[in-house]
Amino acid sequence: MTNLIEDYINSNITCLELIKSEYKEKIDEIFKLLLDAQENDKRIYLFGNGGSSSTASHFSSDLSKTTLTQNHKKIKAFCLSDNVPVVLAWSNDLSFDDIFVKQLENHLEENDVVVGISGSGNSTNVLKAFEYAKEKNAKTISLTGKDGGQLAKNSDVSLIVPSQDMLTIETVHLFICHTLTSLFRSQGTPLFPY
Repeated sequence: MTNLIEDYINSNITCLELIKSEYKEKIDEIFKLLLDAQENDKRIYLFGNGGSSSTASHFSSDLSKTTLTQNHKKIKAFCLSDNVPVVLAWSNDLSFDDIFVKQLENHLEENDVVVGISGSGNSTNVLKAFEYAKEKNAKTISLTGKDGGQLAKNSDVSLIVPSQDMLTIETVHLFICHTLTSLFRSQGTPLFPY
């Protein structure tokens, strides 16, 4: 067991070392898109399935509260995975493939930001939401893994975690979200110091 624990920790460290050495500019690019949304009162919509849904919810919470600093605008962040009745209604009445796009149809405006999180980059419901976002001239950011899938190809900015292991991909996605949260907190005096 000790070897398995060490191997898993080492695989995550290796992945994070790659992120540190090769992906700083990509994280900065994502930050600038999110910062632009904050400064221009645009909304940020986040979503994913399974563990990616959990990460989207966590990041939405951090953007809405943990990023608050003195003399800066609040971030308007919404997780489309969180409203279970709406997700189930669309899934039941149409298709699970429509759970995100149908919510965006009610709210999305030009230059809003859509953040899709998908380890494979091939989740149909996330891809459909990105297609709609493009039609509405919204900005698109994806966090993926493996080879990035279709989602990476359909994004304005895509960060592909350099791993084939879904657990490592999900761990690093949350790490990236916390890095972005820290960047917002560095812009001023945080209202909620930790």
